[in-house]
Amino acid sequence: MKINWGTGIVIAIVAFMSFILYMVITMSTDNTYSFDLVTENYYQKEVHFQGEINAEQNALEYKDKVTIQRTVDGLKIEFPKEFSPKEIKGKVFLYRPSNKQLDFEIPISISNTYLLVPEKRLLDGRWNINLAFKYKDKEYLIKREIQY
Repeated sequence: MKINWGTGIVIAIVAFMSFILYMVITMSTDNTYSFDLVTENYYQKEVHFQGEINAEQNALEYKDKVTIQRTVDGLKIEFPKEFSPKEIKGKVFLYRPSNKQLDFEIPISISNTYLLVPEKRLLDGRWNINLAFKYKDKEYLIKREIQY
């Protein structure tokens, strides 16, 4: 049987379309290819985005003074010495882009100028840290990425 140009092109197009259709069905139904969103309530968080921008602008003056470092006991978040620890209110949100089951949040309630996140809560890998706090009626937001 001899195949002419027209038949060959039709066979090539049908084979390509079949391959693409197979890949779409496989990727959309197989659980091993599932991807988590960074946040579940994306649109609700978008409404508060201008507040985050303002808080990040406020935090620029303290960006280098707020240190986040790994210690033997865990992750130490140290605030500037001029801050009164009892007036710092807020939360630390740590999340793993690779696995949302490891995400957790810690309220800031300190008596010293530092907060310690326990070592047992942190697995090795990349962590994104959102440090949102309020000091003297001014909101601050510091975002960092660390490799633990």
